[in-house]
Amino acid sequence: MRREDLSDEDCGIAQSLGVLRDWWTFLIVRDVAGGATRFDALQAELGISRRALSERLTGLVDDGVLDRVAYSQRPLRHEYVLTAKGEALLPVLVALQDWGARHVLGDGSVSAGITLGSAEARRVGDLVGQALPAVILTGHDGIPVDLSSLGSCAVLFCMPGAWAPAAQGYPPGWGEIPGAAGCTVEAKAYAAAQTAFVERGVVVHGVSTQRPDQQAAFAGHADLPYVLLSDEDLRLAGSLRLPTFRSGGVDRLKRCTLVLDPAGVVRAVQAPVTDPAASALEVLAIVDDLVEGAMARR
Repeated sequence: MRREDLSDEDCGIAQSLGVLRDWWTFLIVRDVAGGATRFDALQAELGISRRALSERLTGLVDDGVLDRVAYSQRPLRHEYVLTAKGEALLPVLVALQDWGARHVLGDGSVSAGITLGSAEARRVGDLVGQALPAVILTGHDGIPVDLSSLGSCAVLFCMPGAWAPAAQGYPPGWGEIPGAAGCTVEAKAYAAAQTAFVERGVVVHGVSTQRPDQQAAFAGHADLPYVLLSDEDLRLAGSLRLPTFRSGGVDRLKRCTLVLDPAGVVRAVQAPVTDPAASALEVLAIVDDLVEGAMARR
């Protein structure tokens, strides 16, 4: 069914479903956001027939959700990338994922933590070996950071949020959400271990969905020696399908950690994070294990 066939011309939901016509279309957008941009990769990932995939890709290009871009001239080959219109769908995917995790896979309760052995823990674990897509986040210092080309090993510790007491208050009911507390402790633990990470050539970034100005206020309050990155537009969460929860009218990242190599490939994860105070030292040990393993393979 096309948009012109829908009787409710003024309903944004109905008109949106005229573009996102079935569940395959949502999954195509999901996988393109995650880095599967070529036809064969999408077909292998989804298990959809080539004809059905071709029809849906053509529709998404026609509707301005995807761009078809040549990556090889001889022979001519194309890949599909999200347009600005397509990237605007990422919060929709995050909301769908959160609803499914909470109300379909879960019992309806809200939590800021990831449960051991849960679908969320498995999904984060499956990121090992995956290259980060070209996601650019703004640092609390205002400088954009491309996570796909950091040029060095990196640790991204994702957290629900931390605020400077004098600047902002915590959202209502924050203290009642399991796993929400501990972001300040975790951020300061990484600050205390900063020298050890630098000695190993590892860049540390904290990531939350807070605005950069909120992060800057907290970074100044906590005297952090590293840069916090803002995923306020949910580009990282949407691309990697990171676990989220909603509080204070904002989608927030659940606590987990990604360890990246210089090429932006996820080499290890920490999920769940059971002790925010010990998280940094646990990740430091993971980094050392990865280095030892790489040296043993030489």
